[in-house]
Amino acid sequence: MSEYIDQNRDSVSVGVVKKKVFTFAAPPDEMMLESGAKLGPITIAYETYGKLNADKSNVILVAHALTGDAHVAGYYSEDDTKPGWWDIMVGPGKGIDTDKYFIICSNILGSCMGTTGPSSINPDTGKPYGLKFPVVTIGDMVNVQKALVDHLGIEKILSVIGGSVGGMQVLEWCIRYPDMVVSGIPLATTMRHSALAIAFNEVARQSIVADPNWNNGDYYSGEKPALGLSVARMIGHITYLSDESMRMKFGRRLQDKEVFSFNFDADFQVESYLRHQGAKFVERFDANSFLYITKAADYFDLQQQYGGTSVAAFSKTKAKFLVASFTSDWLYPTYQSKKMVKAMKKNGLDVSFCEIDAEWGHDAFLLPSERLTKLQKGFLERVYNER
Repeated sequence: MSEYIDQNRDSVSVGVVKKKVFTFAAPPDEMMLESGAKLGPITIAYETYGKLNADKSNVILVAHALTGDAHVAGYYSEDDTKPGWWDIMVGPGKGIDTDKYFIICSNILGSCMGTTGPSSINPDTGKPYGLKFPVVTIGDMVNVQKALVDHLGIEKILSVIGGSVGGMQVLEWCIRYPDMVVSGIPLATTMRHSALAIAFNEVARQSIVADPNWNNGDYYSGEKPALGLSVARMIGHITYLSDESMRMKFGRRLQDKEVFSFNFDADFQVESYLRHQGAKFVERFDANSFLYITKAADYFDLQQQYGGTSVAAFSKTKAKFLVASFTSDWLYPTYQSKKMVKAMKKNGLDVSFCEIDAEWGHDAFLLPSERLTKLQKGFLERVYNER
């Protein structure tokens, strides 16, 4: 992979990268899901950055959030102007240093970015799965990632890193495969969704289901449920921001006008912004995938799954942890991270915790942060040296 300077960001990039795929679990060896259903074959899309060292001890797995993909860093061509979703953090000399570590990022099960999901072709019918796709869990997503890691011949992961739904995957990895994961960095995440988080997801799902074009999930040969998915994205996007960030970015400023329209056009800048985000999202994401992934996030509950208490949940993991929350994140507020840290410490685990001042809400982990960069870089160096 070549390295070049991204003039827009004035930083070194990993350069041009290529998406890869791995297919496994072909019948009759389908993967057993936590629901009891079987699925196969399964294709997983992934990208890698950096070089694997001789003893394969420098592996970092990056897990993406709800609507992310495997393209965490770099560009798909020399003319590509849009870098990977965490290019500010992954690259030569950056917080996750590709000069030192071998980074893997894969698209999650149930998504629509190259990994098998409801928009994929069902081999039994020759048509997209739609709602015939089985409901999946965060654990199922991690098991698919584990199959990829096994395929790559890797027996030890130095660190699993991710924010939001990616952070759920980090926790699941550390608990499910305690002998394989050396450390975890869960960012802006939770051990289980609050009623508030579930409520927002349900309203978003209902906006999709209520769209007349949704057609009970069978819309692939016709009009997409664009309006429903757009509204779902608008709802989600509000939860990713904060009161302060919206005040600073929009306030009550009007969009391209000086007086109210006295109709239902987008008078305010914030209205125009949300409509734009919704419309843009429809172009790149599948409505059914949104339903499946939000449901998996709602089902995620470490306490229920592993022993009934948060302390019991972390009783078998051996990983070292760096946990970070953000002051303005009201979707997964700091008290949820503190509860996680307390449970880890009660198990005698090596845990570092930091609440980072940020005014941008839940999405703060995706934005430039010198504090987060230094924390991750220092933690990874320590873990690597102590391995």
